[in-house]
Amino acid sequence: MLNVFPRPRPLSSLLLHDPSAIDHFLRHCSSPRQAGQIHAVLLHLHPASAFLAAGLVSLYSRLRLLPLALSAFLSFPHRARTPLLCNSVLRAHLRSPSALLSLHSRLPFPLADAFTFPLLLKASSLLSDPLLSSSLHARAVLAGLHSHLHVANELISVYSNHNKIHVARQVFDRMPVRNIISYNALLSGFAADRDYRSADDLFRRRMGPAGMAPNPVTWTSLLSVHARCQRHREVVDLFDEMRAGGTESTAEAAAVALSVCAYVDGVGLGKGMKIHGYVVRVGFGGYLFVRNSLICMYGKLGNREDAEGLFEDGGARDLVSWNALISSYAAGGHCEEAYAVFSQMERSGEVEPNVVTWSAVIGGFATAGLAESSLCIFRRMQQADVQPNAVTLATVLSSCGELSALESGKEIHTYTMRSLMDRNILVRNGLLNMYTKSGSLRKALLVFNRMSEKDLISWNTMITGFGMHGFCSEALDTFDNMVQAGFKPDGITFVAALSACSHAGNVEVGRRLLDQMVHEYKLTPAMEHYSCMVDLLGRAGLLKEATALVEGMQMRPNACVWGALLNACRLHGNVVLAEDCATSILGLEGEITGNYMLLSNIYAASGKWQESAKMRVMAKARGLKKQLSQSWIELRKKVFAFSAGSSLPHQTEEVYEVLGYLSRHLDSKNIEQELDFVGYFHTSKPSKRC
Repeated sequence: MLNVFPRPRPLSSLLLHDPSAIDHFLRHCSSPRQAGQIHAVLLHLHPASAFLAAGLVSLYSRLRLLPLALSAFLSFPHRARTPLLCNSVLRAHLRSPSALLSLHSRLPFPLADAFTFPLLLKASSLLSDPLLSSSLHARAVLAGLHSHLHVANELISVYSNHNKIHVARQVFDRMPVRNIISYNALLSGFAADRDYRSADDLFRRRMGPAGMAPNPVTWTSLLSVHARCQRHREVVDLFDEMRAGGTESTAEAAAVALSVCAYVDGVGLGKGMKIHGYVVRVGFGGYLFVRNSLICMYGKLGNREDAEGLFEDGGARDLVSWNALISSYAAGGHCEEAYAVFSQMERSGEVEPNVVTWSAVIGGFATAGLAESSLCIFRRMQQADVQPNAVTLATVLSSCGELSALESGKEIHTYTMRSLMDRNILVRNGLLNMYTKSGSLRKALLVFNRMSEKDLISWNTMITGFGMHGFCSEALDTFDNMVQAGFKPDGITFVAALSACSHAGNVEVGRRLLDQMVHEYKLTPAMEHYSCMVDLLGRAGLLKEATALVEGMQMRPNACVWGALLNACRLHGNVVLAEDCATSILGLEGEITGNYMLLSNIYAASGKWQESAKMRVMAKARGLKKQLSQSWIELRKKVFAFSAGSSLPHQTEEVYEVLGYLSRHLDSKNIEQELDFVGYFHTSKPSKRC
């Protein structure tokens, strides 16, 4: 439009007495040269117009010409430097918050008003400086502007970003007037804090009575908080509720809804395809982040053709696109496919794999039980000079634990200390898991005792570690310490504690724990809890009580529960009860080879050779194969697995030497010396419960 004004003079003549025309051109100008022409006109004809000067500063900011924006501000006389113009130049520097704050402190600005404080607060938030934010809040209080709508809304956002949601809520509650932005800011804070209950309360009970109708931003925040809390079904239901109420979705809301579809049992694919159709109709399909969400959804649901089709459709793709396809395959258990895409990514040269890419592949192999491959890929990652994050380290530490690769685990532990990542609770929990599974309970206890902050996973890991090493008293003491520290036990906690009781044969404590789980903590026992309790009762010879427990279950017992009872029958030679169990076990979904072998051995022990052979034939006919138990030994950072009676590969003489050494020195006295450390680390008198 400004092309009709090629020279400054005609432009000046036309706009001489028409400020509204100047304002129009300021809003629509897209040329630095024409912006300079308007600047010259303003200085000559309207030097005192703060409104037009602010428009010029905004124009330079829009054109990414910050030096000219500041120059324009300084070129106008002091009488034009009203709060409007000053706020305009501050807003122009929001992309550089440090420069904004420096500018405000150096230049002679008038007193901050209700539009200045939000800009300063936003800058402090972008700098992640909570002390500065609090200082600005105090200044707003002194100026009497802390309750102003714009200032209070920004305070809510800032405190939410600083993880001070309780302060944000106080600001919200004290506001004399609120608008939809106030509610959206607090909802966004609840989403960041993963507090879906407070978000629901605000949305359901406070917005309606206040006459606030939710807008698309409101729904997006509400969807986000439920997604972050893994309330996947609720996210899908809320998305449907939003659409049914006539609110148009944002692209971000659609991406959130798509991200949870893979975790909604039974209807996830149908819901995802429905949302896919919607995003295509409204034009969101062109957004790269929406397409990446679609790739993730289809990949995790096993729809490889759809995922690959979206990935290969010829549109733009970035690192997130590659990571979406790799992560979806890895999360779905398709680790080989994930690695194939990873290799394709390396060959293509489009983008370099980052830590998220490597972590996804490493995690995929670890989840699939291929711990050795997981460690090998981690070594490749180190060679590629990509620094691991907390998720990567926790995953490879878990792989070390599965392999009992203690030396490799120690090496990673050393790396975490050098990089200061051992302070991350995810990494520390990984260290606990690795040391307990690798047989180094002493090291695990050292890590645990040095943790300044523990979460439920930390306590559960330590209870499990004590239990698997036979320290029932220490496991139960840790359980009590956890409760005293204010943690509420979950199902995993009780599995660990009941398992410890089972190893130690402490029936009374096991009974009390199961009762405590149901009546005090209102937890419903799962198969794992029943299996532990049946094993505990069965080993103690209380077969009648164990049988009654199985028959009284509110769910159909699975093969593991029946297997625990069957093992008790083997221990105590109860063939009659074993045969009763057999009628329930045979043909059971999820049947396992071990139960057939137990039945076969029970029959053989009682001289029923024909029935014993029949069990083995039935197992073979059902395609069930006995999995050989394996032992692991780590030598020179390489893990060797072997079974009883098997031979190791050639060139493993050192392994045989180590095994021989262990065999010669593994006597009860040495074992006692190795295991007496528990009392050393306990300051209180050991419990006598086990």
